[in-house]
Amino acid sequence: MRSRPWIAFAFLLPALLLLSALVIYPILYSVFRSTFDASGTSFIGFGNYVEVFTDDDILTAFKNNIIWVIVVPSVCTALGLIFAVLTERVRWGTAFKLIIFMPMAISMLAAGIIFRLVYEQDPQQGVANAVWVGVHDSFTESSAWPGARPRPNSDLAKSGKGDYTTKSAVSASGPANLALVGVPPKEAAGAAPAKTAKPGKAGEVTGTVWLDFAPGGAGKPDVVDKKEKALAGIKVEAVKGGKVVGKAETAKDGTFSLPSKADGAKLRLPASNFAAPYNGIDWLGSTLVTPSIIGSYVWMWAGFAMVLIAAGLAGVPRELLEAARVDGANEWQVFRKITVPVLAPVLGVVVVTLMINVLKIFDLVYIIAPSASQSEANVLALQLYLSSFGAGSNQGIGSAIAVILLLLVLPVMVVNIRRLRREARR
Repeated sequence: MRSRPWIAFAFLLPALLLLSALVIYPILYSVFRSTFDASGTSFIGFGNYVEVFTDDDILTAFKNNIIWVIVVPSVCTALGLIFAVLTERVRWGTAFKLIIFMPMAISMLAAGIIFRLVYEQDPQQGVANAVWVGVHDSFTESSAWPGARPRPNSDLAKSGKGDYTTKSAVSASGPANLALVGVPPKEAAGAAPAKTAKPGKAGEVTGTVWLDFAPGGAGKPDVVDKKEKALAGIKVEAVKGGKVVGKAETAKDGTFSLPSKADGAKLRLPASNFAAPYNGIDWLGSTLVTPSIIGSYVWMWAGFAMVLIAAGLAGVPRELLEAARVDGANEWQVFRKITVPVLAPVLGVVVVTLMINVLKIFDLVYIIAPSASQSEANVLALQLYLSSFGAGSNQGIGSAIAVILLLLVLPVMVVNIRRLRREARR
């Protein structure tokens, strides 16, 4: 072969042609196209690169890519290391590894659709908010009738941050009727019929809180009619001289009873009765959209890190670990001073591979991020697509972003190649 190198070249020629057509030519053409304007007819030199580093959307994409490169490889590698070490100590370790690795079998498109549903704002649809709202409501009391309010020009008027207070003082001589509206009939359909409260004993102040609406509009305003529904669970406070002198909560029939101290006081319905229900976290809002997408990526790739690290862990000499334990090292010392240093080459492979992958991340961001917050979740690969093929397409800027992405990936690849060569020499 040394005397006839053309034979080796003949064997390599098909691969070289394919490599040139699919890799080298696109790279060279991208560099060439990045020096022309949007139409591709006028040479502008480094004009596109200047715009790349001055455009706010593209600078946001750079910032997000830095976050991805720092956070994702670190978190995935750490989780993979923890999972790999822990699964060695349990009987069902193989099943656990299978479950953790299973997301890798799902395409980015499918994972994006799954997590777009997981992060839905409506707790009835989004799993994340369903769990979060459930936990929140377990510790925080929800409002009785969200959206309820008094009729215009009624005796109840706004008195604070959502509170309603009667304009006139109440008396123990007759029941205080507090009529509310604004509750959809379907939400009050299961409520008990409202009843007029009976006069209280020993100077107690009584009254009724009800939905002042009768189907068909047959009822009279501020009068408890037969078909009208009670509003149970409404908190009522008696306020006199700026101080609360009595508290009560409406029963199933809407009636309540306050102590005799409430005679001559004004009645207040606190805002907590009418506050809108807690709707969870806006996972895909401008603040949390990038961390949320990163979470979905970690869900997919933590299994990849775990499998590689577990394979490296299987090659760690057990006698080395046992010798350290015999010498008095605890498990944390064995892990920190023996396991991690021995696994350093494998951890390097995982980190470098994930760094290259996240620099090219596109699918998850494009699918999960809604249009309202897509600019906040923007990354370079997505910006490349939007600049080249989106509204007002400019393939000059898109080519410039592609060249910058190549320059960002090259150092990582060089480091990886050098590391592989050092290991080959060993």
